[in-house]
Amino acid sequence: MTDATPQPVTAGVDGSTTALHAALWAATEAEFRGAPLRLVYVTKASHESTDEYAEDVRHAHSSLRRARAAVEAAGNAVTIDTAVVSGPPAEALVAESAGAQMICAGSVGIGRYARSILGSTAADLAEKAHCPVAVIRPDAGGGDQAVNWIVVAVTDQPDNDDVVEQAMREAALRHLPVLALGDSSVPESLERQLLSWRERFPDVHIYPIDNRGEVTHFLRKHDEPVLLAVIGERQADQVAQIVGHGHSIFRHSATSALVVR
Repeated sequence: MTDATPQPVTAGVDGSTTALHAALWAATEAEFRGAPLRLVYVTKASHESTDEYAEDVRHAHSSLRRARAAVEAAGNAVTIDTAVVSGPPAEALVAESAGAQMICAGSVGIGRYARSILGSTAADLAEKAHCPVAVIRPDAGGGDQAVNWIVVAVTDQPDNDDVVEQAMREAALRHLPVLALGDSSVPESLERQLLSWRERFPDVHIYPIDNRGEVTHFLRKHDEPVLLAVIGERQADQVAQIVGHGHSIFRHSATSALVVR
């Protein structure tokens, strides 16, 4: 890429339906940002035979063709680049993240051992990537719910403005309302914090909720259908809790997570 070419939005592809959802999410992001879309398949770092290597590479190119076809069928006006790289998936995608605006990975719903299962790729990526990370649930498409929300906490942390801004941009892009979780016991304080966001994003419907400053706490206690939880880098280790809704403490079934850096 030349210096004038924007960094891509990258998606990890492995042939699964889950990864296709991540690729489609990434395509929407890329089109919105005027960026190219990069689809990456990670082959094994080593193979026991040349036949195994050949099969791995064959599956890689087949998976990339399928993902490209899905994006093209969706009508996203993006330039698509594909690549086959080698290595442990998490390490390879973290390396890819160094040259990306955002990197997206798919995740299935998982149970109480979410961190140990998810940690092999998506959770490690969420914690170690050099750019924002979207961990996308395969069923994060709205379903039969009348309203799907984007949830973000409004706090006094130094990086919170970046986190809230990304939540607002996602809401504007996906035409969804935002639940803004405040950690103040004074309702007027949260309203003051949200005033500038309402002015900057007049088309986004923002609903403040006081005394619910943590996203994971909100997801445990409430039934609202949440499409996307937007969190900061300090909360990256909570990704498995957010998307791992097989755990009995969660009432949701389709929350994706976006870690902002």
